[in-house]
Amino acid sequence: MNTQSGLSEPTYKAAHLVSETIAAHFISHLKEAREEGEPDLAPEPSPEVIEAIIDVGFWTSLRKEEGHSPRISMAYLPPEKAAEPLVFGERLPLKPKTLTKLAPGIERAGIHLGIWHDENGFYAWGTTRKLPAFCFVLEMVEPGLLVVKHRRFHGYGKFVNVAILKGDEIKIVDEQTGVMPDCPALLSSLLGFNLNNSWHNSVNVLIQLATSMKAHGRGGTLLVVPAGDESWRDSIIHPITYPVVPPFCQLTDLMKQDESWRENKSWQAELNRQVESVAGLTAIDGATIISDQYEVLAFGAKIQRSEKSTNVEEVMFTEPVLDTEVMVVHPTKIGGTRHLSASQFVFDQRRAIALVASQDGRFTVFGWSPCDGMVHAHRIDTLLL
Repeated sequence: MNTQSGLSEPTYKAAHLVSETIAAHFISHLKEAREEGEPDLAPEPSPEVIEAIIDVGFWTSLRKEEGHSPRISMAYLPPEKAAEPLVFGERLPLKPKTLTKLAPGIERAGIHLGIWHDENGFYAWGTTRKLPAFCFVLEMVEPGLLVVKHRRFHGYGKFVNVAILKGDEIKIVDEQTGVMPDCPALLSSLLGFNLNNSWHNSVNVLIQLATSMKAHGRGGTLLVVPAGDESWRDSIIHPITYPVVPPFCQLTDLMKQDESWRENKSWQAELNRQVESVAGLTAIDGATIISDQYEVLAFGAKIQRSEKSTNVEEVMFTEPVLDTEVMVVHPTKIGGTRHLSASQFVFDQRRAIALVASQDGRFTVFGWSPCDGMVHAHRIDTLLL
């Protein structure tokens, strides 16, 4: 039993193994933020706090209420640190039974269950939608699958993942991946770099598209090509099954609007609708093609090797997780037909990138690496949870 937390459930061993490493992450980022003068910062979670919250989160995730597994996002902060909180009349003990009963009412996206502690142990005090910077968050994704994350520096965009725990498997996100000389901007942003960029800038629109592609669960390929450059057509079988003429520009037009509109909830809702619309096309067999200005050019497109090129024989494969090795393999070693065709497309069209979602939840970004002179496949599904 974890006596410091007052919990009676058996201890989840992985929580103890990972707590020091996660604590070091938050200590480092909070220190840096304080030095930069950030006023709105979350409390620093100690290893004991991290272990206790992960422990109760794991055992809660294995329970069911009326046939449904709990999917709760727990945030470590006192109510006075939350903006516009919903505060319970009484503190609720942080126990799996309590959390399971609460789960149906607090599972909606963006709602966090506030967790704090006193001399009597940990308790849930209420809910909030707004968190301070670098607030420790534990999300129960599915039974036995937990993600430790935090709000990014300026509060916009998808939260930054720190660690993923699934049963006895632990994955710690390797932040150093983001400082590679030719790391794609999409990956750097997911790792928490480019923190001054707001959630609606060009990089984070791709993150939203990737998240939506992963969510529909059917698998798919999104090719992003330079606007105004028609060379991508050399790598596509003609006639294209579903060309879009003229290009569909709703997402493009939204992104061109004055930034003053972008704090407006109706603008954000429309952006979400357009992202869902474009990402939905990737569920159709074949690749969806958009420009880097988000013009939809085609969908259901079949990739072929350009007549000006040769077959791609090897790609570099990495995952932004500590203690994983860089591999150079044939594209078929990291996936099926989608991965092979995406590798070939980027090999031929080196200014393009390809986003590939697998039905099993894997997600890979393909880009050309000038430093290594080959296609680099970045597996990023751990960052999209």
